[in-house]
Amino acid sequence: MAKSGFTHVESWVFDLDNTLYPPDVPLFDQIRQRMTGFVMTTLGLDRAEADSLRARYWREHGTTLAGLMREHDIDPEPYLVEVHDISFDALTPDPELRSRIAALPGRRIVYTNGSAPYAEQVIARRGLAGVFDAVYGVEHAAYHPKPDRIAFDAVFARDGIAPARAAMFEDDPRNLAAPHDMGMCTVLVAPERINAAHIQHHTDDLSGFLARLV
Repeated sequence: MAKSGFTHVESWVFDLDNTLYPPDVPLFDQIRQRMTGFVMTTLGLDRAEADSLRARYWREHGTTLAGLMREHDIDPEPYLVEVHDISFDALTPDPELRSRIAALPGRRIVYTNGSAPYAEQVIARRGLAGVFDAVYGVEHAAYHPKPDRIAFDAVFARDGIAPARAAMFEDDPRNLAAPHDMGMCTVLVAPERINAAHIQHHTDDLSGFLARLV
């Protein structure tokens, strides 16, 4: 990975879950359980049926919420409040990651398929408050989720990001396809490398990767 490949970058876009904290932190597991519970209660399904539907909507629509909205006309706001009502005790501050992100030249934002209030709580627990210039949730894309191109267009237009001068850090390979097509540098943050044309860089150590850029 050459530092020169990022010298043109003026905007740094970070996903939240399993990107700004390690994937072995049991945070999103709680969200999955609450999503399944919401589907059970709302659609009158047993747990196995609800869990299967939750996973299918994630595969087919990008997020479970998108599937619920498109196929059941679910109001997104109560859903987002309920599924993000979790314990954040597993999160710990990461001073090294904070210093690496703070050293990046240009604008730094978080863009998540979760809600912005939830993202702010995660950011605070990771000791990253004040590092980012803006935090965007799925509500800022009119509830269109990543990986939909319309979602990226909405958030990037709102923030004034020029994709050709930006980089995207994500743990979900699907969510890097549209940014790559838009001309962004793409970095997969995940334990395992995936060979795909839309993934330009890979790391299992975000802090270490950023340290090589500045």
